[in-house]
Amino acid sequence: MAEAMGLVTAMTGAAMPAVRGRLTHGAPLAPLVWFKSGGAAEWLFEPADADDLAAFLDALDPDVPVMGLGLGSNLIVRDGGVPGVVVRLGKAFASVEQLDDTTLTCGGGASGILVSSKARDAGIGGVEFLRSIPGTVGGFVRMNGGAYGREVRDVLVECEVVLRSGERRTLALGDLGYTYRHSELPAGAIVVSATFRGHLEAPATIQAEMDRIAAAREASQPLRSKTGGSTFKNPEGDKAWRLIDAAGCRGLRRGDAQVSEKHCNFLLNLGDASSADIEGLGEEVRNRVKADSGVMLEWEIQRVGVFPSRLREGLGVGASGVDLAQAHPQPLPQPLPQAGGER
Repeated sequence: MAEAMGLVTAMTGAAMPAVRGRLTHGAPLAPLVWFKSGGAAEWLFEPADADDLAAFLDALDPDVPVMGLGLGSNLIVRDGGVPGVVVRLGKAFASVEQLDDTTLTCGGGASGILVSSKARDAGIGGVEFLRSIPGTVGGFVRMNGGAYGREVRDVLVECEVVLRSGERRTLALGDLGYTYRHSELPAGAIVVSATFRGHLEAPATIQAEMDRIAAAREASQPLRSKTGGSTFKNPEGDKAWRLIDAAGCRGLRRGDAQVSEKHCNFLLNLGDASSADIEGLGEEVRNRVKADSGVMLEWEIQRVGVFPSRLREGLGVGASGVDLAQAHPQPLPQPLPQAGGER
């Protein structure tokens, strides 16, 4: 860890602005992510509220990279840690309030389970699918999260973001340029709230749909494992899991990292896997699928941070030990696994 943190600190070393929330140097990230692996954040910032976040980003050196962290389920944090500032939205951003008969406004840190439960209690249907995504509103909005035939663009009205400059801005649905698991949200922006609109529905009907979704996930996904959710995006006209299975990768291992036998588009940490083990296994899966089917799968899990110097060889990193594509990580989409069945 000393080597990793030394590498991270060397990346920036910038002075931090004063905050009202909590700002921690060298904060371990492994306890905060579902894989339970990876290095530390150079700085972890948990803002007191949106004003605190905006003031901090306004005063922060613009060259310091900033990344958002939700529940940590759709994420590999590399073993060398994350340079710059990782922003984690806490309880102050987890509120869900009803605006009218069919509309909710939700904090960027609110979980999918909380949003769908509040919607049920208010008799608002159409957002039950959020029950199946183990993440937060900020990530759902950034990555157009979806499952069971619906996605965020079907229910989003608008969102409020804090830009990397510290400016607060409200963006309408049409401003986000949604496609499959992608938005055009500005780089460095942190989603602090979102407004969702559903339709009138009986709470009992909503609960029945939520129960159906929960049962489907339980039957098909390794929910009680250290995993990152859906690993690769579904290619056009096919399913990632089918290609992985056809390439003989179900159950494939690298150290304590394994391709799930229950749902082979999930990677697992069976015990003490490093992030390098997990990411390396994912790359092996991609190569085997490419060789078998000609399809190069695209990562859905976010991979952020830097490699320790001992991992430089053969991993596509620069001489400094920094992955050139990830040295300045973009604001992190919160966890967005494809839920339900082997999709």
